[in-house]
Amino acid sequence: MKEGRIVVAGIGPGTVGMLTSDVREALMAADAVVGYTGYMQQIEAWIPESVERYASGMTKEEERARLAFALALEGRIVVVVSSGDAGIYGMAPLMLELQAKEDAYKGIGMSVLPGISAFQVAAACLGAPVSHDFCVISLSDLMTPWRVIERRIEAAAAADFVTAVYNPSSRGRYWQLHRLRELFLESRPGSTPVGIARNAGRADETILRTTLEAFDPDTVDMFTVVLIGNASTFMSGERMITPRGYFSEERDRSVTVGQSIMIDSFRTIAGLMQRDDYPIDTRWAMIHTIHTTADFEFEDIFHASPGAIATWHRKLTAGGAVIVTDVTMVQSGLRKGALERYGITVYCYLSDPRVTQMAAAEGITRTQACMRIAAVEHPDALFVVGNAPTALTELADLMHRSSFSPMGVVGAPVGFVNVVESKLRLKAAAGSTPYVVIEGRKGGSSVAATIVNAAMSLDDAEAMKPGRDV
Repeated sequence: MKEGRIVVAGIGPGTVGMLTSDVREALMAADAVVGYTGYMQQIEAWIPESVERYASGMTKEEERARLAFALALEGRIVVVVSSGDAGIYGMAPLMLELQAKEDAYKGIGMSVLPGISAFQVAAACLGAPVSHDFCVISLSDLMTPWRVIERRIEAAAAADFVTAVYNPSSRGRYWQLHRLRELFLESRPGSTPVGIARNAGRADETILRTTLEAFDPDTVDMFTVVLIGNASTFMSGERMITPRGYFSEERDRSVTVGQSIMIDSFRTIAGLMQRDDYPIDTRWAMIHTIHTTADFEFEDIFHASPGAIATWHRKLTAGGAVIVTDVTMVQSGLRKGALERYGITVYCYLSDPRVTQMAAAEGITRTQACMRIAAVEHPDALFVVGNAPTALTELADLMHRSSFSPMGVVGAPVGFVNVVESKLRLKAAAGSTPYVVIEGRKGGSSVAATIVNAAMSLDDAEAMKPGRDV
């Protein structure tokens, strides 16, 4: 008796043009072919009449696998067919696992022939959406608990993988795709391209292009593959394209290594923020603060009066502006290249001998004295407070009881004593003066400085290209 063996073969979408020559040769050389009824019907014309056929319905995968082993033990050459690629949600893992577990099957020779998977066919129909890192997730919870599937969805969405969705919906599973869309919208903008391919590669294929926001899960069935783009995916006419990066070197030739890292960081932050509908100037400064602190709470505690950052950008870049800081650490954090380019002068009065004299004479802190002197000498300056709540309190009191109305105030002192109160004073006293406040106890010199850096570089916000002066 001849020695039996098994070939597990992926038949692609079921059209002759997408069946590999290796699979065709395996079918021609087989004694028996085993497969799901629907797949057997698709390849009926390609199986020689002399070959025995064994077909069975859904959920009979293990039964078919054991039948294939039984036939091989009789000395037959058996082809087990699976749609798409046999190793992707197909028969190959089941066959190999059974052989590893069952001693009776271990002597049978077995090979796996690849096929074109449904997501590959769908991708080709749509254009080139999976040309960068991607993952494939099945929403079928027949053998995988939903809690596991949901964790994988969250991970894929957060990691910005292009994501192909198999088994997206059926008569009994109607809500899972809604949940996937909900989870993806927590990590990606609603404008993210989505491609929907039903019966891809077959005569009755239908292709739909939409966005994550407009996508209706109720229009999808079990014969559909859904492809969700990543942060760089875009539509060009009817084509869904995820850039591989071939033109990035040419486009970013002037970008330094430091700026490149900053650009990637900003794009990551933007993708992880809770909202994407902030005014562009506020969003730009908010991303700067999150980048500086690695703390996404700043999205909640960053508060800017309408148009504050845009107003400061206009005045700072006009030339000859003045910035006053409460401490030298804020002064050190301002980008020197931008200051020089726009002719901006920065003052910190802490080392001025008048400050010590005034503080001692009037029983106030040195930073309060700094603000009093600066308000007289530079009433049109941008005042930036990143350390001392008493400095911010002094500015608020000056605005409240006099005509003092500077270019603006950044209120970002940090600490536990009078910090919150100083920020509340500023908000109440500012009137028409543009301001930014970091609410609560958080803030700091680096935060205060980065808000000013954001204002100076606002013209880079549209292209999300920070760090010219890094």
